[in-house]
Amino acid sequence: MSDYAVSLNDVRLAARRLADVVHKTPTMTCRTLDRIAGAALFLKCEHFQRVGAFKFRGAFNFVTQLSDEEAGRGVVTHSSGNHAQALALSAGLRGIDARIVMPTHVVPAKRRAVEGYGAQIIDCEPKLEAREATAQRVVEETGGIFVHPYDHPRIIAGQGTVALEIFEQVGPLDAIIAPVGGGGLLSGVAMAATEVIPGIRVFGAEPEGADDAARSLAAGELVPQLAPRTIADGLRTGLGEWTWPIIRDRVEGIITVSEEEIVRAMRLTWERAKLLIEPSAAVAVAAALSPKFRLFGSVNRLGIVLSGGNVDLDDLPW
Repeated sequence: MSDYAVSLNDVRLAARRLADVVHKTPTMTCRTLDRIAGAALFLKCEHFQRVGAFKFRGAFNFVTQLSDEEAGRGVVTHSSGNHAQALALSAGLRGIDARIVMPTHVVPAKRRAVEGYGAQIIDCEPKLEAREATAQRVVEETGGIFVHPYDHPRIIAGQGTVALEIFEQVGPLDAIIAPVGGGGLLSGVAMAATEVIPGIRVFGAEPEGADDAARSLAAGELVPQLAPRTIADGLRTGLGEWTWPIIRDRVEGIITVSEEEIVRAMRLTWERAKLLIEPSAAVAVAAALSPKFRLFGSVNRLGIVLSGGNVDLDDLPW
């Protein structure tokens, strides 16, 4: 356990901190999706979470643990959307400053939401190097505390509370699927799930055009993300040093899906389940419906984390 960023106890402590502020999102079902998947699907609706995504769990778990001295310096991050909103809201709830570095090509709806939560936005070029360099400059200028979008123990522990909730709501599962970008959600879910239900199978879902997690798991070592191209903008980041070991050891497989499968799963979920999810969440649905997933054998009760629902309604993929 010493090799991992978090333990089950860390996730349970995070759940206590979140108890009075987080939305206990529903877990829903859809017979049509069950029929297509050939399994009973349990859809954990994190698009109903505050800020419209699971990211609030990790951000608030981080901010609430800051000392008064640290909190007085404010927080800083770089993000293209959901983490930015989550940190902005979390900082606002504590009454501290939040400075968010955002690429200029960010979805307008997500930018408006960050502004609405009262954060200061600093623009940067749409490249990871520019985001990191700009955030570092802001930290140096302001003394703010940097909050990584996914690769930090407090973030991972907060995201892991998703698994605790779904088990409380529907009982034991045979397997659970979560989308993976940087790995904060998948590593937190994997840690909590495998500790609470020994023998549960954990899978990640990833776009074919941003498949560093799949390549890393296949190689047995961390492989960098190179020039990701996918509609699932929340999954374009690469795995982190803290998230990777948990995924390496606790995740059975990463199912990659095409852009066509992502769009089809997103539309199917909107139309049949009546759940308005974003492309990153649809990646997990697409994986559950994919022939690739069936190669891992049959599963009767499958949990799927619908990670978010922040969609640009002016730029739908159909």
